[in-house]
Amino acid sequence: MNRRLVLAAMIALLSSCVAAPSTVAKGGAPIGPAAAPEFGDAFWKYWGDGRAELAGYEFETPRYGSVRTGTAVVIFVTETFSNSLRVKADPGKHARSDEYPVMKLNLIQDFSTGIYDYNLMTSVFTAITSVNDRPAGAVTKVAFSAQEWCGLAYSQLLFDAKSARFSSHSYFDGEADQVSTLAVPTDAVSEDALLVWARGFGYPLVKPGASVTAPLVRALRESRLVHRPEGVGRAMFTRAAATSSVQVPAGTFDCVVSTVRIEGGRTWTFFTETAAPNRVVRWTCSDGEKADLLASDRLAYWQLNGVGGEAALSKLGLKPRAPRTP
Repeated sequence: MNRRLVLAAMIALLSSCVAAPSTVAKGGAPIGPAAAPEFGDAFWKYWGDGRAELAGYEFETPRYGSVRTGTAVVIFVTETFSNSLRVKADPGKHARSDEYPVMKLNLIQDFSTGIYDYNLMTSVFTAITSVNDRPAGAVTKVAFSAQEWCGLAYSQLLFDAKSARFSSHSYFDGEADQVSTLAVPTDAVSEDALLVWARGFGYPLVKPGASVTAPLVRALRESRLVHRPEGVGRAMFTRAAATSSVQVPAGTFDCVVSTVRIEGGRTWTFFTETAAPNRVVRWTCSDGEKADLLASDRLAYWQLNGVGGEAALSKLGLKPRAPRTP
């Protein structure tokens, strides 16, 4: 086993013993500490093999008053992270005390708006152990970028104990360069990490038939696209007691249905297959967003960047870009 996996396995054993901050039940009564996910041997046997899971989705999202169609790609992969730099740690470059394992989610969303495209990417790094006084399954970094023909924007949140460092850079007037510190409770969840939570990798761990209320940090994507300042609210996290059958282009799946109702905001619904590896086969949002799974595979995709590598897109239900695609 290589150094990264040894580190991850050692920390995983510790994470299962971490007590998470308290939260409240659906009716508002305290229910004690909310459970944090456990990342034990079964997790690392699957996710510690050095490959990434890639999935392609049919995608719809509202923009400029209309629902736009496009594609989404979701990538899950484990990495070793540097706490001081909040980037992937190169082997041997950092002290062991500075390293911890994360689950990285890359969400790529491409859709057209009339003559020009939107290309959005959100990267979420979820700690697979307790770090910075936050429980296992808590987000340690979120980064977002948007490219479209009017201009580009980039923002990120770095989660520390009881706060998060926010920075943003944009082409647009009034949004050019911003730096601030946001007070964030230790049990807060990031809206950008809901795909991670839906699969059971994110805090809080909610059992079927149960609901948990927790603080929620607004999505960086929403802050940019609808020009809302970044902030913290609350949301209700619920797992349905019964499973549902869901049909998508990838097939028919028995799914757990999970919802996140944001106070004063949107409601997200996730359909996660009950069988391993528990992929999200569909997600919907009350604002009109929807994604259906086309196909997925586990690949060392960073090795497929040469000529001919585009053939692997078929494993995700996707096709290579046509000539003269903008």
